[in-house]
Amino acid sequence: MAFGFSPKFESELPLGDLTREQFLLLGIESAKKLGWDIGTVTTNGFVAYSKFSMSSWSEEIIVKVYEERISLKSECTGSQLFDWGKNRSNIENFIRILRDLKQQSSVEELNRKHEELSSTIIKDENIVSATLYSGKERFKNFFSLFLPTDGYFITPILIDLNIAVFIAVALSGVSILSPDGQALVNWGANFRPVTLDGQAWRLFTSCFIHIGIIHLLMNMYALAYVGVLLEPRLGRIRFSFTYLFTGLIASTASLWWHDVTVSAGASGAIFGLYGIFLSMLTTDLIEKSARKALLTSVIIFVGYNLLNGLKEGIDNAAHLGGLLSGIIIGFTFIPGLRDPDELDRKIKPVFFVAIFIFGIILAAYKTTPNDIVKYDKRINEFIGMEEMALSFYQLPPSASSEDKLYELNERGIYYWKECIKLTMELDKLDLPELVHGRDELLIEYCQLRIKSYEFIAQSIRENTNQYQPKIDSLNKSIEGVVGLLKKKQ
Repeated sequence: MAFGFSPKFESELPLGDLTREQFLLLGIESAKKLGWDIGTVTTNGFVAYSKFSMSSWSEEIIVKVYEERISLKSECTGSQLFDWGKNRSNIENFIRILRDLKQQSSVEELNRKHEELSSTIIKDENIVSATLYSGKERFKNFFSLFLPTDGYFITPILIDLNIAVFIAVALSGVSILSPDGQALVNWGANFRPVTLDGQAWRLFTSCFIHIGIIHLLMNMYALAYVGVLLEPRLGRIRFSFTYLFTGLIASTASLWWHDVTVSAGASGAIFGLYGIFLSMLTTDLIEKSARKALLTSVIIFVGYNLLNGLKEGIDNAAHLGGLLSGIIIGFTFIPGLRDPDELDRKIKPVFFVAIFIFGIILAAYKTTPNDIVKYDKRINEFIGMEEMALSFYQLPPSASSEDKLYELNERGIYYWKECIKLTMELDKLDLPELVHGRDELLIEYCQLRIKSYEFIAQSIRENTNQYQPKIDSLNKSIEGVVGLLKKKQ
C-alpha cells in the first residue's frame, strides 16, 4: 500500500535480448491486454492510463526504454493519499503479460508489427515531458513542495503564504485545532455583519485564514496537487488570476448565502482551479487518454467535497461559487491556450473577465441585505428603554405610593410597551431564525414584566399583599425567559 503526495510504485527490468523497438511493441500490446488507454507513444517509451477502480481513481503508467534497461512507474492520477497496492499490481501484471507475450512472439512477427506501429510514434520525444505529471519530476523531497521553480512558481508561494498566516494566527494565541469565530473574524474572516459594514477587504483576506490545522493541511494538499497539474498549462499570470478572482467570487457567494456564518479558507479558490481544469477537460488541450483519467479524478474530488459540504459547518456556497466561476473563466482562457503566441487572446480574456467579476462582486456587495447590523444597532434602543422601565427598582424605600405608581404606570409599563413595539418592528427584518426566536422571547419577557407591574401597582393602590404569589410566579417566569435569552446570545 503506497502512501504519498501521489502514491506510486517504480521498478526496472533489463532489456535483455530485445531491441528497444521490439520491447516498445510488446509493452504497448501488454498495456492493451490490461485494458489501459494508450496515451503518447515516442521512440523511447509510452504513457498509458488504467481504468477507474474501487481501489483507485485511475493510474498513469510511464514506460521508459533505455539502452540496456526499462524503467516502469505507476502513479495515481487522483488526489488520494493511499493506493491500496494498485500501483504495484499494475507493474507486476504488466511484467507478467509482457513475458508471456515475449515467449509467444517471433522476432519476425515483432519486427513486422513494429513497422506497422512506426507511423504513430513521435520521433525523438522525451517521454517524461509528455506525461501528465511531468511537473512532479522536480520534487526531490518534501520541502520541494514549498520552493518556487519554473512551471511551479505561484503554487508554492500561495502555500507558503497560507501557512505563514496560519502560524501568525496561532502565535497570537488562537487555537490551532478549533479556533473560535470571534478570533477568526479578528484576523480577517468573512462575516456578513462586518464585511458589509465597510470591510469588503475581508472577501480577500478570508481566502488565507483557516479554521484549524486540519482545514489548512487538507486545503494545502489539494492546492499543491492541482497546482502541479494546472500551473504549467496556465502560466503564472492566468494561474494567479484564477486563484484570486475565483477566491473573491467564492467569498461573495458565501457572503450572499449566509447571514451570520463565519467563512474562511482557500477551498473556494481551490474549487475555482478545479473548475478551470474541468473546462479544459472538455477540449483537446489535454491528450485524450489523459483526459479520461483526469476527468474521473476531478469529478470524484469535486463530487465528494460538495457532498461532504452538506454537513453543518462547511461552506458549500463558497465551494460552488469558486467552482462555477472557475469553469466560466476556464472557457475564456481556451482561445489563448490554443494559440499561446497570440498576445490578444492571452491578455484580453483576463482583462474582460476581471471587469465582469468585479461587477458581480460590487453588485452582490451593494444588494446583499445586512439587516443583522441594523438589528444590532437598534437593539441598543431596547436596552436603553429597558433600563428606564426598570428604574422603579431604583426608588428608595421611603418613596411615596404616588411616586411608585408613577414609575410603574407612566414610565415602566410605557417603556415595556415601547420595547415590544420596537422588537416587533425589528422582527420584520431579514434575520436568521435564531434571531427571530430571540425576538419572540424578548416580547414574552416584556409582556411578563407588564403583568408583574400591573399586579405590583394593584397591590400598592389596595395596600395589600394578596397579589404577592402572582408577582412571585411572574418573576420566576421572567427568570426562565432571561435564562433562555442568555443561551441564544
